[in-house]
Amino acid sequence: MKMYQVGGAVRDRLLGLPVHDRDWLVVGATPEQMLQQGYTPVGRDFPVFLHPQTHEEYALARTERKSGRGYQGFTVYASPDVTLEEDLARRDLTINAIAADADWTGDTAVFDPYGGVADLQARVLRHVTEAFREDPVRILRVARFAARFTDFSIAPETMRLMQQMVSEGEVNHLVPERVWQEVSRGLMETQPARMFEVLRQCGALAVLLPELQRLWGVPQRAEYHPEVDTGIHVMMVLDMAARLQAPLAVRWACVLHDLGKGTTPADVLPRHIGHEQRGAKLVRQVCQRLRVPSECKELAELVAYEHGNIHRSQELRAAAILRLLQRCDAIRKPQRFRQALLACECDARGRLGLEESAYPQRARLEQALEVVLAVDTAQVSQAAMAQGRKGAEIGKAVDGARTQALQAWLELQGQPGQQLDTHQQ
Repeated sequence: MKMYQVGGAVRDRLLGLPVHDRDWLVVGATPEQMLQQGYTPVGRDFPVFLHPQTHEEYALARTERKSGRGYQGFTVYASPDVTLEEDLARRDLTINAIAADADWTGDTAVFDPYGGVADLQARVLRHVTEAFREDPVRILRVARFAARFTDFSIAPETMRLMQQMVSEGEVNHLVPERVWQEVSRGLMETQPARMFEVLRQCGALAVLLPELQRLWGVPQRAEYHPEVDTGIHVMMVLDMAARLQAPLAVRWACVLHDLGKGTTPADVLPRHIGHEQRGAKLVRQVCQRLRVPSECKELAELVAYEHGNIHRSQELRAAAILRLLQRCDAIRKPQRFRQALLACECDARGRLGLEESAYPQRARLEQALEVVLAVDTAQVSQAAMAQGRKGAEIGKAVDGARTQALQAWLELQGQPGQQLDTHQQ
């Protein structure tokens, strides 16, 4: 039995990056031997064990053989006679197919049968063997690594292989949960737009997210969008979200916020009348198809529907501000509303030449929400009931108190604003 450090821990140490998690490979062992040494089995599809003290994962060396379509179409063979080189051959990229001794600290040689060290030095993402084509998840992983390692290029032969896999229909068999898992991880990388660029280049985006794919080539009004192309704009918005260190839900909302523009009739372009309503419907469909968590789904739908109204909120008076807050359910879910405002700031600044621009709407609406939340609704309700009001009349009294508070705040700010209804702008 011999144990090795493998994969990301070795790669990141060679790149001079911090190592957060270590993956271990065990060669020459049986499951029974691992159990005898106190390891806890956790692998469902192949033998993986948790270390009794560190709780790090130790996987037995294995090979995989294609036995069907998609991510789960594999027969796994784990045995003491599987060699280190055979195990590394089943991995996705050469930079992830490097192993080192268990006590390796970065100063001694590594086991590198597929040229991963050279590819690290050349900043290239390259598949290990032709077995890469057997698992379509690897397309998503390559795209995700491109978003993480922003100065790496994809080897031409790897891109051709990915394109072949798409044309052969492998991507069609990916399960929604695994697609979302990889996409959500890629969204949190340094330059997440690169992930979608890679998926577009190999053809996978048209299969997995056709609603997003449609945005490239769709023009917008140049006075608002100097970058003109909607797809380019959406990627700029996403990278702005990464720059502002936005959480996952905000980044996902940025990706989907303009889906409706892909359905604008050609005869009205570059205007996009009503794209928010159309986009919100598409957001629901995408999130249901990929089984996106409710937190991300709800925020994306809200931003798709209301981002135009939030952009135009600077001149709203008290009653219109309150209606906007109520439509966004900001009073019940203030944190979600704050995230929606952040997504809208990313949208405003994700435009050519406007990356350093201010977005006062965010601060103004955050302050307005605080004013509304500070109203003592219990006291207002009690006073209304004392006057004999019931049901909807009590709600009107609460709305009136909130509107008065907003009006007083606006006058204090010297910003009375115009009387606009956000749904009529």
